[in-house]
Amino acid sequence: MHHVFKDHQRGEKRGFLSPENKNCRRLELRRGCSCSWGLCSQALMASLAGSLLPGSDRSGVETSEYAQGGVSDLQEEGKNAINSPMSPALVDVHPEDTQLEENEERTMIDPTSKEDPKFKELVKVLLDWINDVLVEERIIVKQLEEDLYDGQVLQKLLEKLAGCKLNVAEVTQSEIGQKQKLQTVLEAVHDLLRPRGWALRWSVDSIHGKNLVAILHLLVSLAMHFRAPIRLPEHVTVQVVVVRKREGLLHSSHISEELTTTTEMMMGRFERDAFDTLFDHAPDKLSVVKKSLITFVNKHLNKLNLEVTELETQFADGVYLVLLMGLLEDYFVPLHHFYLTPESFDQKVHNVSFAFELMLDGGLKKPKARPEDVVNLDLKSTLRVLYNLFTKYKNVE
Repeated sequence: MHHVFKDHQRGEKRGFLSPENKNCRRLELRRGCSCSWGLCSQALMASLAGSLLPGSDRSGVETSEYAQGGVSDLQEEGKNAINSPMSPALVDVHPEDTQLEENEERTMIDPTSKEDPKFKELVKVLLDWINDVLVEERIIVKQLEEDLYDGQVLQKLLEKLAGCKLNVAEVTQSEIGQKQKLQTVLEAVHDLLRPRGWALRWSVDSIHGKNLVAILHLLVSLAMHFRAPIRLPEHVTVQVVVVRKREGLLHSSHISEELTTTTEMMMGRFERDAFDTLFDHAPDKLSVVKKSLITFVNKHLNKLNLEVTELETQFADGVYLVLLMGLLEDYFVPLHHFYLTPESFDQKVHNVSFAFELMLDGGLKKPKARPEDVVNLDLKSTLRVLYNLFTKYKNVE
């Protein structure tokens, strides 16, 4: 059931969900030890082959809403600056964006970047994640800039993720009150992120000013820090237009802003392994690795009349991983410990997490991959998990 209520602080309608609509179950792995991979691509290939393979925009300024009164001189300056031949690209600049004080700077995302599929995916993934976390608060965020700028939603999000309660006023109508709340929320965020070396690429003014780039940097950092069960698109970069007023004239420039890198780097795991090398420099050999691992897992799953043909999809719900661990360690896994026919994302994450625990109990190191990565059909993560099994159990009959 979907309801709508009036947000008196913002003067707009916002939606919320009935609490009975969602009852998410969160699970954590018992152990937090890291895995160190000392492999190289050639060693991985040789190991697999030796054991398994036979024989081895609109241009111009938006002025329609000001047509009755004409365009002010300052707005005209903004139009000329943005649309000048010296500018690398043409962008929309709203009249309010050109009303700058001397030496003041304003940034905005180039409209062409907003149409990039990876950028749209990043925004959607973050929106869905926020709404999933705040479902019990009966809040639905529809637009990041409009719903997060005053600190109210960010406060609820941080309290839910960190399991804490911030000492801030619940209702903040004035701009001063909003910025004070935002300051408290961001200080709490900084206390969490600074020890881990995160670059803090946002501020109270940028968030309250509805700077989408700053808001995205903040959300990506929070998602990575709290190990959100989501898969962020990698290598998302946007073109940002920077407008600055100097000596009464507006000057524009373009810069590239990197919003995401790779999952491993954003999680702080900078070590590379054989699969990084394989994917980057020897994609032609990927099919050989996949075939070898399929041969390995089917050697055991065939005992249960099960067969794998697609590594990316058939291990994503965790069922085959759990059953495979039971076969490799020669024990029966009670069915009430996992979901034999998982339907939800959380049930699949539970299964993969449970399989990881069985691997730890069997003396294996903790997989480098996250359970969420396997569920999200990340091939590299799935290959890492299976190769971890292969190195220990390749001689098991």
